[in-house]
Amino acid sequence: QVQLVESGGDLVQPGGSLRLSCAASGITFSRYFMNWYRQAPGKEREFVAVMTGTGDSTNYAESVRGRFTVSRDNTKNTLYLQMNSLKPEDTAVYYCNVRIVIAGGPYEYWGQGTQVTVSS
Repeated sequence: QVQLVESGGDLVQPGGSLRLSCAASGITFSRYFMNWYRQAPGKEREFVAVMTGTGDSTNYAESVRGRFTVSRDNTKNTLYLQMNSLKPEDTAVYYCNVRIVIAGGPYEYWGQGTQVTVSS
């Protein structure tokens, strides 16, 4: 089965940093684009960042561009999100996501999320 498990969320002060991890299993990790999304209380889930399977290309939401960096270690089947210069507006549950487009699909998988709280 495909399984995604996020970790690394915490309470941090504005201007601080966090590194989130998403451990994947049940897929050939290096074959797929991996995404980070986030959802704040009372708001819809929004796209944060994406990385290609080989790690050769990334894209970011404008709200996090220049502050967040997505990376992956295919030897460990793990996706990362380095978050710097954190703002209170970054407070949300962060989710790892993969979309697999094959016959009978597409199939979409999500982790359980990890809470990031940015506050003084």
